[in-house]
Amino acid sequence: MKIALFPKIHEDVGKKLAQEVYQFLTSHKVEVVVEDDKASFLNAPLLSSIDPSSIDILITMGGDGSILRVAHQYSHLNGAILGINLGHLGFMADVKVSDITSGLKNLINQNFTIQKRLIIEGSSSTQQSFFAINDCVLHRGQNPSLVEITIHVDDLLLNTFQADGVIIATPNGSTAYSLAAGGPIVSPTIEAFVITPICPHTISNRPIVLPPSDNIRIEYAGYENTSIEFVTDGLHHFEIKSGDQIHLRKGAKTFNLVNFEGIDYFSTLRHKLGWSGKLR
Repeated sequence: MKIALFPKIHEDVGKKLAQEVYQFLTSHKVEVVVEDDKASFLNAPLLSSIDPSSIDILITMGGDGSILRVAHQYSHLNGAILGINLGHLGFMADVKVSDITSGLKNLINQNFTIQKRLIIEGSSSTQQSFFAINDCVLHRGQNPSLVEITIHVDDLLLNTFQADGVIIATPNGSTAYSLAAGGPIVSPTIEAFVITPICPHTISNRPIVLPPSDNIRIEYAGYENTSIEFVTDGLHHFEIKSGDQIHLRKGAKTFNLVNFEGIDYFSTLRHKLGWSGKLR
């Protein structure tokens, strides 16, 4: 097994954790490489020094944001991701610091499954191609008022939304921005798209869930010489001008996460979202 390690070493807790994880893995004869700009801290081999296709597992340290960064920056790596949660609200970074030893043992003994999750891929008038693990967001940006966004599904008109924007989320991203905008929680084991308007002028404009076979075409229907913002996973920002079109579809690849037995998605929801059960 070959593992690529993506530590977070700007704080003492991250440095200590990185050392512990690296030493544990190498002491069990696991070949470990480390993200190039952090490898010297651990006196470890560089990620760039080996064939990227040989990497089986990517271990990130941080939160869901760290996982998204690694997945985008190293999209050429096909290994599944295991997230160690150093943040607060981690739906993808499942492993707690207190559970690291047992988690790494399960990893070494291959007591895990790979959960394959749908991603969005697409293109636009200005961007040849892009992908999103959580969501694609069209937002009014610097516009002081609502904007008009027209969405077609398989060439059939869905609606022209007058809103602050529109979110197109995956099930994986349904607990992120889409949830905050009133969208539904969708189990990540389901393949679907969630379209959630952001603060629509017409309150009957509600989120809608679409099957993964649908092709989505989005057009900014604003005034000439105006533009809005298009963001993928909160990481990549593009300008969309009036008349520009965005085409979204189910990705050819999947986003792969390491899943240990006993990790309960519904328990994660209760804990992360603060569901308290009975009111009295």
